[in-house]
Amino acid sequence: MENNDILLKTLKVTDLVKDAGEYLTDAVQRSIIFLDILRKRGDNFFQTIRQGEPPVLIFGYQVIHSGTDLERPVNYDLSRITPSRSQTIDPTKRPIVVIDPRAGNGPGIGGFKQDSEIGDALEQGHPVYFILFHPEPVPGQTLEDVERAQEFFIQEVATLHPHAEKPAVIGNCQAGWAVALLGADRPDLTGPLVLNGTPLSYWSGVEGRNPLRYLGGLLGGVWIADFLSDLGNGKFDGAWLEENFESVHPANTLWTKQYYLYSHVDTEEDRYLNFEKWWDGYSEMTKEEIHAILAELFVGDELEQGKLKLDRKKILNLKNITKPLVLFCSEGDNITPPQQALDWIIKEYRSVDEIKKQKRVIVYMIDQRVGHLGIFVGTKTGKKEHREIIKNIDLINRLSPGLYEMIIIDKGKKEGISDYDTRFEPRDIADIAALNEGREEIREETADFSRAKYVSEMNSMFYNTFISPWVAMFVNEDIADFLKDLHPLRVSKYVFSDWLNPFMLSFKYARGLVEENRWPVSKDNPYAVMEYNVSNTIVSLLESYQKVRDHAEESMFFSIYGNPLAEFIQGKVM
Repeated sequence: MENNDILLKTLKVTDLVKDAGEYLTDAVQRSIIFLDILRKRGDNFFQTIRQGEPPVLIFGYQVIHSGTDLERPVNYDLSRITPSRSQTIDPTKRPIVVIDPRAGNGPGIGGFKQDSEIGDALEQGHPVYFILFHPEPVPGQTLEDVERAQEFFIQEVATLHPHAEKPAVIGNCQAGWAVALLGADRPDLTGPLVLNGTPLSYWSGVEGRNPLRYLGGLLGGVWIADFLSDLGNGKFDGAWLEENFESVHPANTLWTKQYYLYSHVDTEEDRYLNFEKWWDGYSEMTKEEIHAILAELFVGDELEQGKLKLDRKKILNLKNITKPLVLFCSEGDNITPPQQALDWIIKEYRSVDEIKKQKRVIVYMIDQRVGHLGIFVGTKTGKKEHREIIKNIDLINRLSPGLYEMIIIDKGKKEGISDYDTRFEPRDIADIAALNEGREEIREETADFSRAKYVSEMNSMFYNTFISPWVAMFVNEDIADFLKDLHPLRVSKYVFSDWLNPFMLSFKYARGLVEENRWPVSKDNPYAVMEYNVSNTIVSLLESYQKVRDHAEESMFFSIYGNPLAEFIQGKVM
């Protein structure tokens, strides 16, 4: 028995040593491949900049009108998407116009994949147009200039298809509220409007779950964007917006995204590099644009309150949108939660009877899991939600006035393609209110956010009057470019590029040897299991940190703007 016990212990030790050897071999090989992928990402970053950050569209396109040729020039173009040889386009079908979101990243994400809004519209025979932008804004362009250019583009599309219904316009994220502005200002131009992951009710959210809405108040308002624009010689660097997005979920930013690539280096390289090519491209805005976006929309909430004027006397109101409106949002979206996409319905209409009386059609759809980017770039949403929205766009245009929820039922596959049954279920205002834990309106929160808006206005006025001229005096284009290059998000890309770091070439050559002798470890290897568990622990710790941070920021916001002293000061000054 003693000899058998010794033999068993020896075998276990031998197995552990063998497993350790296999795991270490795999870990070293994965590390070499992982670092080489980061090298490629860094090289792609430089290459994209040298090419002028072209759109990441996978579809062919032809620019029809350039925004730089308009009376008030802008950095937007109207392009016609070129169908493939196997696709037949019916010019009498309703044109589909997709507006590219300009929220800090590079252009072209609306046609990033075949399973996308553009791909679905082409497959269904619609003429497709894409309003894209260039990374560099035209000096001095304003939010109104952009809206005017988009109005002109939509008119041109309608002119090109005189025998078709008016164009349906799709806007993702930032482009969604741009579509809302367009629909409120010129409801005569378009057909149905589709807004995906679009914030319209900027102050809304649920306590403990939507911390991003407090950021403007905690930073003192819009002055910080004005300051960063001055450091950019009049241009706001979109990398700051992306940094805000990434800070929302530190576990994913600091660990999960990189670890997933590291643990799947044999299969994830193409997907990772293709996405990063867009994510690592940074666009800029003029100081005038970013100030208007933050002051009038996000911090000011003037669109929802029916006070938005842009640069004109005409007041834009969401009630002015007369065409059918489709709102697609998700519970898994931590950038634009459903409350910010839908709460304006409660505040504008109060009841479904009023919606019907105003002859409005509002359709909403709520996913339970997909994240913000997945709403408009995810393959699953492209194959399901976007395909069904475009497929039913004419039916939506014929719905009786009212509030509806779009329900998509999976019927399985037919000839290898997923088949769905879509219906539109009538809903009540109470269904939207239920997303706010049953409360239609939180007056205390509204008052707190209005005080944050007031503080923002005061800080911005002080900064632009007394400090901005001094900052602008010491910043020129060369200094602005130097400061831009020092942004942490850019540094994290180019330090791995062999263009600046020749040491990274060693991983390029070592990778060839690794792939010739690749020995991936089995998933049940005890050390691989241990690595997976350690990764989960790191994620849990970062998520715990996130919860503590978010709770602290929320508490700080309401402590600052919800106390009686702040209310007293605002009342006395105003």
